[in-house]
Amino acid sequence: MIRIGRCLLVALFALLAAANSQAATHDAPTIRSAAEATCARALQNPRDPLWTRPAPAVYRVRIQTTKGDFVLEAKRALAPRGADRFYHLVQCSFYDNSRFYRVIAGRFVQFGIAGDPKIAQIWRDARFPDDPVRASNVRGTFAFAMTGPDARTTQIYINTGDQSRLDKMGFAPFGTVVAGMDVVDKLYSGYGEHSGGGMRAGHQGELFEEGNAYVDREFPNLDKLLRATILPAHH
Repeated sequence: MIRIGRCLLVALFALLAAANSQAATHDAPTIRSAAEATCARALQNPRDPLWTRPAPAVYRVRIQTTKGDFVLEAKRALAPRGADRFYHLVQCSFYDNSRFYRVIAGRFVQFGIAGDPKIAQIWRDARFPDDPVRASNVRGTFAFAMTGPDARTTQIYINTGDQSRLDKMGFAPFGTVVAGMDVVDKLYSGYGEHSGGGMRAGHQGELFEEGNAYVDREFPNLDKLLRATILPAHH
């Protein structure tokens, strides 16, 4: 009797374990689909509540490109508003399948206009307030590009040279490249300002109106930003 009872108990535990495993398997897609739905909604509305949620104090982003990968480390204490906006844009795949459209050798690399023109147009004038400048624009730092006070939207630049002169102009870095700076240095710079300059003068119209189709047709050598991913906290 004792032996039979033990067998029944073992069988019961096995059934419970299988049921829990199956429930976990079903829960994972549900969680993913809920997050995807949140992002799909937020990408259509720059005023969605998602964009006001604080990012982690420190987080890392892997950028996969046609020249290889590099990793950015953001610190919220440096520029909270910028760090929050960037975190959620990456989280919602805003930057995936876009282009490094403005690369000036020895100065900076710029990206951040969505490859899908429908999304790009929604975010074209989605400005958010400035952060105080708490770090200098030295080589390896990154920040939001802007045309003036409180004019940041989605465009990011990475300093490939000493750009500390930008500090007094209000450009607020909120992190650094912690791996793959050699990849950043190799991104195609042959077009200079012609492929994506003129942000202040309003000369980026085609990038917003046609997205990837425009740059791939007119500037086919530009490197691609394949995917941007938030790395696990323990990475």
